Amino acid sequence: MKNIIRLNNGVEMPMIGFGTYQMPPSITERCVSDALTIGYRHIDTAQCYGNEREVGLAVKKSGIRREDIFVTTKLWGCRGFKDTLSSIDTSLAKLDLGYIDLLLIHEPTGDYREIYRAMERAYQEGKLRAIGVANFLEEHFHRLLQSAKIVPAVDQIETHVFRQQGAMGKILKSCGTVHESWSPLAAGRENIFRHPTLSHIAEAHGKTAAQIALRFLYQKGIPVIPKSTHIERMKENLDILDFELSSDEMETIKSMDKGKSLFAWW
Repeated sequence: MKNIIRLNNGVEMPMIGFGTYQMPPSITERCVSDALTIGYRHIDTAQCYGNEREVGLAVKKSGIRREDIFVTTKLWGCRGFKDTLSSIDTSLAKLDLGYIDLLLIHEPTGDYREIYRAMERAYQEGKLRAIGVANFLEEHFHRLLQSAKIVPAVDQIETHVFRQQGAMGKILKSCGTVHESWSPLAAGRENIFRHPTLSHIAEAHGKTAAQIALRFLYQKGIPVIPKSTHIERMKENLDILDFELSSDEMETIKSMDKGKSLFAWW
């Protein structure tokens, strides 16, 4: 399996991305530069993270061709059509990369159907290569589909071994929308880095519990965007392509699903 997934409009997105959530602007450029140096080609940011400018600087200074780097950002605080068009232009200016590879609505607030209509406009104008949503579960996702002219390419939702989102994943797959994971390592909760089930499987593969947790999602076709500020952990999170979990191991990890948010989320 290659580290690429094809979106519903034909655009290719790396399945292992580098997250920048809660990453202070003061260290973002350095962290993103490290990530790009060791092989990441998908960087995930958002307006509310306050570090779009630093992400753009790291990409521009990397020496890597723009078309070889996939950048995701997310809208925040938009209420309707007109302010969304302005907000998109603000992100384009801060990133200063010519275009945005994937733009998401960060959560289903405001008039998200009008927000999405503005995104469709920007997509048709070539400012965005793909559009989608984040944190849209069944009710909001279906409501958006009633008015959307372009089916969302991605829905980025809380997904990890303790909340596997099987039912929502099936809905997204049936619509041709990629199910992407945020917080694939559960922000370290539930003892994930030393969890006995994951650790036992990890020992058999010469990997870490974190790598098993990431590989589980990856093997299910779910893109992941782990975050770290340490280059050794960045390398570890990227190093999940040289082994495969057995069907029995996948079933064992599947049984870890608690079916609820660890973050008091939807």
